[in-house]
Formats: sequence, structure tokens, C-alpha cells
Amino acid sequence: MKTDEYALYLRKSRTDMEAEKYGDGDTLSRHRKILLELARQRNLPITQIYEEVVSGETISARPQMQALLQDVESGKFRGVLVMEVERLARGNTRDQGVVADSFKYGNTLIITPTKTYDPHNEFDEEYFEFGLFMSRREYKTINRRLQRGRMASLSEGKYIAGAAPFGYRKVHVANGKGYTLEVVPDEAATVRLIYDLYTRGEQKPDGSYKKLGLLLICKKLDAMHIMPSKNTSWSVATVRDILSNPTYTGKVRWQWRKCQKTVKDGSVTVRRHKDPDCMVLDGLHDAIISEDVFNRAKEIRATRSYVPLPETTELKNPLSGIVYCGMCGKLMTRTYSNTKAEYYTLKCPNRYCKNVSAPIYLVESKLLDGLREWLDDYRLEWDSDGDFTTLASDAIQASITKSQAELSSLNEQLESTFDLLEKGVYSTEIFVKRNQLLTSRISELSANIDTMKEKYEEELLREKARYDFIPNIENILDLYGSLEQIRTKNDLLKTVIERVEYVKTTPNTKGKRDQANFELKIFPKIPHS
Repeated sequence: MKTDEYALYLRKSRTDMEAEKYGDGDTLSRHRKILLELARQRNLPITQIYEEVVSGETISARPQMQALLQDVESGKFRGVLVMEVERLARGNTRDQGVVADSFKYGNTLIITPTKTYDPHNEFDEEYFEFGLFMSRREYKTINRRLQRGRMASLSEGKYIAGAAPFGYRKVHVANGKGYTLEVVPDEAATVRLIYDLYTRGEQKPDGSYKKLGLLLICKKLDAMHIMPSKNTSWSVATVRDILSNPTYTGKVRWQWRKCQKTVKDGSVTVRRHKDPDCMVLDGLHDAIISEDVFNRAKEIRATRSYVPLPETTELKNPLSGIVYCGMCGKLMTRTYSNTKAEYYTLKCPNRYCKNVSAPIYLVESKLLDGLREWLDDYRLEWDSDGDFTTLASDAIQASITKSQAELSSLNEQLESTFDLLEKGVYSTEIFVKRNQLLTSRISELSANIDTMKEKYEEELLREKARYDFIPNIENILDLYGSLEQIRTKNDLLKTVIERVEYVKTTPNTKGKRDQANFELKIFPKIPHS
């Protein structure tokens, strides 16, 4: 017998949010009370409640809806209680079709205070689909109204974006609706300094000026102990955004990062790209810099544009994507040595990290030595715990068998509660409470069985590693020295190594470049017990 579990789905609409602003009370609390009363009247055991706190156009923007549909498709619920079917889907026809199919093939009822929809009833199905269609039309009408309001506010010079950029704070328009920006004096001074360092430069002892690039500006601000709005240090991306934002000239812009949707393999992907031809209008707020200074910075940026390397660039680092800094966690990168000798070093990209670099060939050699040493220890471990692994697998299998027998007994008890209700042994209240208790215990026991099955599979994988993993490492260590292609070396290392953490605190003295005074912590890709 299928367990009769029911769920609640609660979601605020834009209309609800507007109503709450005028003192209409919390929508989710009110709807939850109504639906729980409906469940009590119909003796429906509620085992899960999904509360959507965001108002998204598509299913992909509503995480609780995604979770609900997964459970519905797996047949977890007999029914889902919702205030009206329009709360389930207001997106495009694709999303509406996904919702309709999920409930249909999951054989799940949709229960509202006014009507219960059976997805296998032809008339209910048509009525449900018609409700979703009307919901979509209503959504489009509301969305068009919102967009018209945004454009009207933008044409009046109001600030309609989200958070205010660095240098401003978002405030209400005086004696009117909407928002504008107010200058924050301390931050505005930093913005002017950034533009000045970029367009004019930093004054040298001889009185001349040297223009600073983005990275040098970041270092200059950090050295002056000037903090950005969110992070503890300045980044190149933050400074670049400040130098390209016309908001600082008293303008407002819209659709700077346009949303572009593409469909691939049936899935909708949303990407945002910068649009240099976005809308830029005069704003109500005060400017921090002049348009002349902004245009001068724009011209400098155009002459310093970054040209990315082609995708066909040959890999030069055999440890690429493997070695991480053991101090700050950044992925180590390849760079030239700062000595006269020409060789590559492994360096932490964090300019504030104190981890010392080392030659790549030396780190590579010690990594292979460490892998050989670890392999010898791993063989000894197998010799000592081989019998234990077998005993652990047998014990887990016995626990699974016992738990499955208990689960079967609980399902029989759940079915018998219906007979006891009909005979009058159980009251309605006791029946609901007993159903909820048994449903919770069945869910808990099923989860325990799944966990034990995972552990059992894990033990089997460990046993398999004895025959597959160890020979694989041995083969790689034997072949590695004869390989010439860096890409092949890198691919082979990634098959057996999860990551490596590198720490070096003392630089090598002159003439002792090949002294490996660093530590490597190797994390092989092995099944864990």
C-alpha cells in the first residue's frame, strides 16, 4: 500500500507583497492556517511544508518548487495542498507543462479549499491547465505594468537598480515616490582618488606623475587602509567597475547587464552580458566626477584592453588544477622565476599570502616521491584491515535485512489504522496522530536503510580499490618519467590525486635552489570508509 503523505506548498505573489505593505498581515501565515485547517477537516497527514519566500518567474528561480516537483515525480505524496493552482506555476508554457506532467505522472492530487484536482480525470486536467493559462496571462499583464513603471521612473532620473554603487547610498525621493542616490562623502573621496590615479597618476619625487594600472591602484588603496564596501581588500574587478560606471557622472543606466536566455538540450540557461549601448539618462543625484574625467578614463581603458589567450594554448604546468596554497587556499599558478635562470615556479596568486614559491620541477618530483611513499603505506594498511573490511560489510548487510523487516512491519501497522478507524477503535484525532507518527518513523527508517546501503557500497568500493586503484597508481608512476606531453602528465595525475596542499615559509638561499624545504599534503582519490 502506498503511504498517504500530503504536503503544503505556500508562495507569496506580487499582489500579496503589495498588500502586506498596507497592513494586510503575513500572507504565508494566513495561508498556512487555512490549509492546515483543511487538512484537519479531511484527515490528511501533513508530512512536509514547502514555503517559497521568493517570487520567481520560472521554476529555476524557485528552489522550493523544484524540491516539491522532485518529490511529486518520485510519487512521495498522495496530494499537495495549495491555496489555488495559480500558485504552482505562473511562468511560460514550458514550466506550466512541467508542473502538469509532474502531478499527472506522479499520480498526485492538487487540493485547494474550493476544489480537488485529479490529474487522471480528463475534466479536472483541462480545468487545471486552463487555470495555469489564465495565471500566465495575469502575470504578463502585471509584468508589463511593472516595466512601464520602471521606465517612467528612469525617465524622471530616479535610481531603479538594486544596491547603490560604492560612493552613494540609496534614499527615497523627497516629496515623491521612488529612489535616488545620496553622496557618501568618505566613499566619494575614494572614487575621486581612483579616477585621479588612473587618469593623471601618482606624483613622483621629481614632480612628474605616473599613471597606475588597476592592480597598482588596488595595492595603493589597501596600503592606505581604505576598505571597499563588502570585502577586506580591493580587487581589480571592483576598481574596473567603478571606472566604467557612468552613475558617478550623475547619470542613471538600465539594462547594463542584459539577460539572455538560450535553450540547450531542453534546458533554459540564463546569462548576463554587458551592453555598451544600454540606456543612460540624466539622474536626480549629484555627480562625484565630471564627464571629462570619466571619458578620459574610458579612453585609457580602451588602450589597455586585455586580449585573452586562444583556447589552443599548450599546457605548460603539469600540476595545473592540482596544487593549492596551504595557507590561504588559492589554486597555485605557474610563473617565471625572478632570477636570471629561466625556469617556471609554482606561486600563490594571492598578493598578500606569505607562501614562498618553488620550482615546478622540484614540486613535481617531490609529489611523485610522496605518492610512492603513500602507496607503500596503503599496501600495509590493506594487509592489516582486509579481514575487518569483510566483517564490516557482513555487519552492515545484516543491519539492512533487519531494518527492512521492521519497515515491512510498520507499513502493515499503517494499513491497519484504517481498519481500526472503521471499527471505531480510533477517534479521528488519534487516527491522524497515529498516521503522522508512523509516517515519520517509516521515513526515518527508509533514510537509515539508504544510508546503510551507501556504507555497504562504500565498503565494496574499498575492496575493489585493492584490485583496481593500487595497480593504477603503480602504472602511472612507472610511465610518468617517460612521458613528454604536459597535458598527458596532468591528466594522469588528476585520475589518482584529488588535490595537493603546498606550504613553504622560508626562501632558499643562493646556490640551494633544489633544496625541497616545503611541505606537500597529498589527498589521493580513494574510496573513504
